[in-house]
Amino acid sequence: MRKLLTLLALAFTLAVPVAAQNANAQIDKKNLVIKEWNTDPRSGKKVLDHVTTYNADGKKIEEIEYNSDGQKWRKRFEYGPDGKCVKEMVYNERNRLDTVKKYEYNEFGRKKTQYNYNAKGKLLTIKVFEYLTEDA
Repeated sequence: MRKLLTLLALAFTLAVPVAAQNANAQIDKKNLVIKEWNTDPRSGKKVLDHVTTYNADGKKIEEIEYNSDGQKWRKRFEYGPDGKCVKEMVYNERNRLDTVKKYEYNEFGRKKTQYNYNAKGKLLTIKVFEYLTEDA
């Protein structure tokens, strides 16, 4: 009986850290803003590098990259009724619309086609996604 209790205690002790790791693996992104900072090791000065914003559904709605002069670029994301990203708008360092990417998905929910437009709505390129599997 004593050995059984010892084994159970040991099993419980080993299981708790694994469960904690699994719980931390998925971050709840609802209404989350993540800021990334670069810090100079000598001066300790912090400079904002990247900001990612999520909506109430946990979908990424905005991403901004910064450099020493300020905003480098900004992306806004729009989603369809199925929760897939259907449109991505890319803004330049002056916060002016630069390009628009629109997405179509296949029956498996994977990207099928990406249409790239300039700020005036002119179609620039079309990217087609192909998914191949290799049989063993």
